[in-house]
Amino acid sequence: MERVVVLGAHCDDIEIAAGATLLSLASPSLRVHYVVCAGAPARQAEAVTAAHAFLPGAQLSFALHDLPDGRLPGHWSEVKQIIQDAASTLDADLVLSPWRGDFHQDHRLLGELAPTAFRNALHLQYEIPKWDGDLGRPSFYIPVSRELAERKVELLNKCFPSQHSRDWWTDETFLSLMKLRGIECRSPYAEAFHVNKAVVSI
Repeated sequence: MERVVVLGAHCDDIEIAAGATLLSLASPSLRVHYVVCAGAPARQAEAVTAAHAFLPGAQLSFALHDLPDGRLPGHWSEVKQIIQDAASTLDADLVLSPWRGDFHQDHRLLGELAPTAFRNALHLQYEIPKWDGDLGRPSFYIPVSRELAERKVELLNKCFPSQHSRDWWTDETFLSLMKLRGIECRSPYAEAFHVNKAVVSI
């Protein structure tokens, strides 16, 4: 993979869901367009810090927006344009977005709209643990070593201090989901994704 577009509704979604995958992909030849729809300036600053930490050496571009958290469906046209702009910015061979079956309305909207703009890329839809209990049955796994899983958690804590007070924000939360997905693919840990359409050039 040389050109990646990552889409997040909120400023920590991408790293929570796919931080180990980003760490695995990072290289000087990798171009990444990093898109977030909702977030105040302080949260956007955290997102920029995180992108550089999880993608060391990669060539990064950003599209950070300040739509209201929890209200993205009410801004359907703006979100649609954000995704179309991202597709125009980088001809991606890999797209990471939230899962269209996610119960959170902001996540779900991105998962529904992303396939309409990215038609010729491998599109992986990530999962995010939350109160809604909406984890599904993903079909695509990226194995993760113990070292990489622990590095992901270390960087999450370092890059997103504003989230430390949330009761679900614990090392155990992040490690346990990666451990479960690792069991499912016979790896120490893993990150898992839903795939609606896969386009791979060989």
